[in-house]
Amino acid sequence: MATQRITLIGAGQTAAQALETLYRRGHTGPVTLVGDEPLLPYQRPPLSKKFLAGTLERDRLLIRHATHYADHGVDLRLGFAVVNIDRTRRRVEIADGSSVEYDRLLLATGSHPRLLPLPGADLAGVYYLRSVADVDRLRAELLPRRRAVIVGGGYIGLEVAATCREAGLDVTVLEAADRVMNRVVSPAVSAFYEAEHARRGVHIMCGARVDSLVPGKGRVAAVRLEDGHDLPADFVLVAIGVAPTDALARAVGLECDNGILVDEFCRTSDPHIWAAGDCARHPSIHYGTRVRLESVDNAFEQGTSAALNMLGIATVHDKVPWFWSDQFDLKMVIVGLSAAHDEVVLRGDPASRAFSVCYLRDGELIAVETINHTKDQMAARKLIPARARPDLAKLADPELSLKDCL
Repeated sequence: MATQRITLIGAGQTAAQALETLYRRGHTGPVTLVGDEPLLPYQRPPLSKKFLAGTLERDRLLIRHATHYADHGVDLRLGFAVVNIDRTRRRVEIADGSSVEYDRLLLATGSHPRLLPLPGADLAGVYYLRSVADVDRLRAELLPRRRAVIVGGGYIGLEVAATCREAGLDVTVLEAADRVMNRVVSPAVSAFYEAEHARRGVHIMCGARVDSLVPGKGRVAAVRLEDGHDLPADFVLVAIGVAPTDALARAVGLECDNGILVDEFCRTSDPHIWAAGDCARHPSIHYGTRVRLESVDNAFEQGTSAALNMLGIATVHDKVPWFWSDQFDLKMVIVGLSAAHDEVVLRGDPASRAFSVCYLRDGELIAVETINHTKDQMAARKLIPARARPDLAKLADPELSLKDCL
């Protein structure tokens, strides 16, 4: 296995971590990395925060510098998309007309922004945020007193809202649901963030449904709501979620359903092809369901698992995931998945700006949301995999540590 030809499609965190694992575990065969962006693998989380704000240099986004890949003999094919995978010949065909053969193939194609399917969405001044190029275009709009309208009150929408507000812009966030981050956090956490953003001058409108984007002088001038109200805008950011980039996998006949379906070893329906990261939907043994996770933690962990399995080192991928979001001076960390909970316990007073929300199912701790609470999130990362069963009365006492609530 150590000398076989390995090709990785996608040049993000997942592929970068898979590469590191391959070399740490002694792989000596040829490795090719194909990415459609003309950039070395880089970190995406800072794009909506420090990099957008201009406080983080472009060079510091890179996961590794060019010399690292050269030292390991990686064949970099950057700036061109893969147009086909010949599964019979085990050959990847690239848009520049070149091709590369493989014995083992990893799909780490990530995800892409969901587009706004409304009139005016193609106007100049309408942006999405997923890449360095997106930030380069958006940053030119960040001038004091300009009016930014953000469609979507999830992680990206609120992180960009915080960045824009700190840059002195007038910011309005439009969320179609009845609260922000409604799919990922508790009502208490939603209310806390809505209040924190309002305190800093961000105008959040929940239950706001967009009808269209209104043109003016060749670019977007306003966002029209379904009730007919127009919100003036100098530019609009659309942040309504992402979808798995699985079109290539579908086109070549791999099994897909909200992502590329893989088994517990990250292997697809083709025994020579693995998938990992945002694009992959895998079985979570811990939670008893299939999940597709959009996080750097999952990219790191699943990229590692996939690489080990590609080397013939049987490794079941079953990690409890965690996620984070930085908004203003608030750090939210979520450990675990709360979807199937039947009990919620609040630890601490949100007014203190350091508290946690615990989720349980049949008495078992399955997820914890923490805001500015490092001790609870660190404890949760040990207790949830161990299937801890806390005492509810103790759990509600913020003076007790999580580990003392068992």
